[in-house]
Amino acid sequence: MGDIRRRRTVALGITGALVAPLALTLTAAPAQAAAACTTQAGPYQKQVEKFLGRPVDGKQSTTDCKAVRAFQTKHGISPNAGYAGPVTWGVMDLMNKQKAVGKNPGKDGKCPVNKGRIACLNLTLQLTWIQDGKKLVYGPVPTRTGRDGYETRTGLKKIYWRNIDHVSSIYNVPMPYAQFFDGGQAFHQADLSMWNPPGSHGCANLTKTDAKKYWSLLRNGDDVYVYGRKPGT
Repeated sequence: MGDIRRRRTVALGITGALVAPLALTLTAAPAQAAAACTTQAGPYQKQVEKFLGRPVDGKQSTTDCKAVRAFQTKHGISPNAGYAGPVTWGVMDLMNKQKAVGKNPGKDGKCPVNKGRIACLNLTLQLTWIQDGKKLVYGPVPTRTGRDGYETRTGLKKIYWRNIDHVSSIYNVPMPYAQFFDGGQAFHQADLSMWNPPGSHGCANLTKTDAKKYWSLLRNGDDVYVYGRKPGT
């Protein structure tokens, strides 16, 4: 009887492990209705004007508003009314910080260089890359990780399951090129802006190009190191 119970427990454990990756993904940002263009200057008006290459005078013009609204619409920032608020500036500021990293994403020394091939994921900068020792293999590229309450978990992981045509069993949405590294958390393609706030449901979203490249470079058993903290979580 004890042997039967043990066999049942093992079977249930295996079943749970196989089902777990099906659970977590990301829903695409809902379509936004056209918002009236605001005439009000936002608290980050000058910073936003500078980012967009507009005259930096801190005053909202019709052209300023159209430029800000186009940026908001492109990246799924709602409401997309052209107001230079903290969410809009937060996305732009993150883009500036990502650009400043250049081709040296591991300069902070946080991602291990003694693991051979490893996928690194910096939550603070929302950047990911693949390195082999100290050699940069691919990236860095922007990623969209877990929002507040659905944070992408930090630490050293391993890719343990891959499914090129995965579909989430919870959200019933496609997760192409899915590579799971922590329960239901995975690298996978997402068809929306990588800067779309507030973030995913825990996965590390990638563009189609980057998701395909990660699929070609990584294998089961490869290490993944996640560190930092996503802004707003």
